[in-house]
Amino acid sequence: MSIPLSQIGQERRVDCHRPWPRAIVDTRTWNLAASQLALGELSLVGLWGEADCVHMALHDPAEASFAVLSLPCPDQRYPSIGLRHPVALRLERALVDLFGLTPEGLPDTRPWLDHGRWPVRHPLAERSEADAAVLSYPFLSAEGDSLHQIPIGPVHAGIIEPGHFRITASGETVVRLEERLGYAHKGVESLMAGADVTRAGQLAGRVSGDSTVAYAVAFAQAAEAATGCLPPARAQWLRALMAELERIGNHLGDIGAICNDAGFALMQAHCAVLRERVLRAADTAFRHRQMRDCVVPGGVAVDLNAEGLAAVQALIEEIRRRFPALIELYDNTASLQDRMVGTGILDSGLARSFGAGGYVGRASGRNFDARRLPGYAPYEGLSFVVPVRQSGDVNDRVWIRIREVEQSLSLIEQVLSGLPQGPLLAALPVMSGVCEGVALVEGFRGDVLVWLRLDVGGRVARCHLRDPSWFQWPLLEVAIDGNIVADFPLCNKSFNCSYSGHDL
Repeated sequence: MSIPLSQIGQERRVDCHRPWPRAIVDTRTWNLAASQLALGELSLVGLWGEADCVHMALHDPAEASFAVLSLPCPDQRYPSIGLRHPVALRLERALVDLFGLTPEGLPDTRPWLDHGRWPVRHPLAERSEADAAVLSYPFLSAEGDSLHQIPIGPVHAGIIEPGHFRITASGETVVRLEERLGYAHKGVESLMAGADVTRAGQLAGRVSGDSTVAYAVAFAQAAEAATGCLPPARAQWLRALMAELERIGNHLGDIGAICNDAGFALMQAHCAVLRERVLRAADTAFRHRQMRDCVVPGGVAVDLNAEGLAAVQALIEEIRRRFPALIELYDNTASLQDRMVGTGILDSGLARSFGAGGYVGRASGRNFDARRLPGYAPYEGLSFVVPVRQSGDVNDRVWIRIREVEQSLSLIEQVLSGLPQGPLLAALPVMSGVCEGVALVEGFRGDVLVWLRLDVGGRVARCHLRDPSWFQWPLLEVAIDGNIVADFPLCNKSFNCSYSGHDL
């Protein structure tokens, strides 16, 4: 039986939750939602827990609605979503590690974030002293003649974050890729508990350094939704300017790095120069190369002065002058195209099923962008196109980045021409009771989710942050199947999932 998301759990809505409805549901309704996820009628946006409750954020594409369902589980057990919808598997394994919440029927019961090195078990719930470290991890097996395994990481040759990849190959053909993550776990959600909103906002901006603006905006919007605060118009437009600068810088870096992994270092050199120009312009405009701590709950902490305006305008002119030649170089280099086209194909059905965001989803036909749906200021007043392609290979993931750079340049020009005057910051109202807020913001990788509960004193009682990489990492394992081992770095970089954002 299919029920629109807007009608699920209407009888037990939580009044203090904004802007999406949150409903406390029973096991029957929880299982109904799981079945609709399995059928593709709903899309999973997030899954997180508390000591005696599990929450699930959902999107209904048919009616363009969002909602959060909450299932009390006083015995720390709940029906597994991953049993019917594999997208939830790693999220549920993480809930076991962090909270001791047991998903009944979970097909994969191996630990995920807990590597046996933590001094305590279930650090976000009833802590207990950890057992003796269990350092072995049973990777999935593959059977066949002449198979061999290639371990990669967690320490890599380059200056990148730690992650382990276990490749099983037949000759040069990849038969199975399995990831082992969690090496960058830093306890962000535990650090946020009890913090004031200013400190919590700073922590949010440090979840994944290349997405500091996206996370800071998402946290700020969640705090503003919870308290009913409306940030000034100028602050909202400056947030958009920072977000698009962040998007351009990361896309330029990715385009160059992908080409370098295909043996075309010239492209990386040119893209690295342009990326550096973006970082310097951001530093001039907002006094930090990554624009860290510039977005705060209630508005922004830094204004754009005449010098910053000139720096951003000069940057746009330079990229518009130099970027078209790089696009032509990419498109007309036969040896590069030979490596890109048809490599690492991600099926469009899987992209939709996993709710893959950003360039990963859009390169495989999933037309979703949080700037449009659910949408937030000031994008409803700006003109931009969300690029979508269908082949789902490395080449399409590069082209999505190229087109998004072009769209971000246009968005920045619109922001600069329409930037309103006025204050930069509004104080968050002091609430008389507990309040909750949720936000979905489009980062350069895809949609970033933040769910927040503030206590009576206005401090953080619980905050959950979900990186788009949670839904993208598993798809990399599928995209590499049947490719040669030498194409693993190429496929991996074309996804460019975040280790830190995933591991929190």
